[in-house]
Amino acid sequence: MKVVMIDDEKAMHLIMKRMIAKVGNVEIVGSFTETATAFSYIANHEVDLVFVDINMPRENGLEFAQRLRESGKQTKLVFLTSHKEYALNAFDVYAFDYIVKPVEQDRISKTIQRALADLRSERLMQAKREPASNKAAFNCLGGIDIQNSQGERVKWKSSKSAELFGYLLIHKGRFVSRIRIIEDMFGGMPQKNAESYLNTSVYQLRKALDTVGLKEYLHSDNNHYALSLNDVRVDLLSFEEGCRQMTEVDETHIEQALELEQLYTGNLFGDRAFDWAWNEVERLLLLYTSYTHRLCVSLLKRNESSTAIRLLMKLIARNELDEHSVMLLMKALALQNNKEALTRQYLQYVDILHKEIGTKPSPEAAALYERLLLELDS
Repeated sequence: MKVVMIDDEKAMHLIMKRMIAKVGNVEIVGSFTETATAFSYIANHEVDLVFVDINMPRENGLEFAQRLRESGKQTKLVFLTSHKEYALNAFDVYAFDYIVKPVEQDRISKTIQRALADLRSERLMQAKREPASNKAAFNCLGGIDIQNSQGERVKWKSSKSAELFGYLLIHKGRFVSRIRIIEDMFGGMPQKNAESYLNTSVYQLRKALDTVGLKEYLHSDNNHYALSLNDVRVDLLSFEEGCRQMTEVDETHIEQALELEQLYTGNLFGDRAFDWAWNEVERLLLLYTSYTHRLCVSLLKRNESSTAIRLLMKLIARNELDEHSVMLLMKALALQNNKEALTRQYLQYVDILHKEIGTKPSPEAAALYERLLLELDS
């Protein structure tokens, strides 16, 4: 479970980190001393639970929560405060819990365990929904694609309508304000021009969805837009959820792990380079890389070197300087007793490092290469 903390007292951050660290299955992904930066982070990242102090400068915790709810974000909120009188106001913004300071370990542990139980139940309910084959599909890994349940695809009439679809899709069903869309997608344009371009893009996206009977999936009011993801297969969400659930890859579910790897058909939005998407592109690529490394380690333990080599070559094609991938590839080639390919791969890596960044392989990589050669020669 991913947790964020918001408190203007840094000492409280240390106290909470120590307490949360004693509870399993929890990762602190952000610590903030004010709400503005925290709001931006939560709007653009997966966060399951937020601990927020009510008495904050500029914007207090209750005002922050109200703004978060108005944005469409339903993240669980736990309020921390020294004053009991705020309790009713806290639950007006659908607080998950309310804890009066000084905070005690047992109280924090119970709250987190309850949140974990709720999260497991929500995921179980999601898994019980109708089979994926009967759903429309919104895909953004390796490109931008919309299909209805009959397999009919959207034909994009403009690049901006496709971009708007991608922009709304990565906000995962949350409403996004016109102001923010204009700033991210049409920044630098005169305001009137930006407004006109956005209106045209919305119209074109709605028409594109209508061609495959999905017009109702685009929701809007005067100032906000969102994509409904109910009964829709979203490759990005399926991949992220799979990686979260499969923290370890072992022999009991290696086939399922390979199917999950295949969901990542390419970088977010493929060849479409959107400035506003750069951080998400990098984040998802790192998630895929980390997951594939774990998968390849398990494959090598099973002596399935050919499959591991195929996956590692995909990683290296995306990033030739990724030393972890190169080291795993060397191990896979050594398993096949392929000394020639092992040597060629290492020397190629040495050459790329020298040309691109003027450096040499790490001592660990060099030592691994020498050890694998000795083992093959023995």
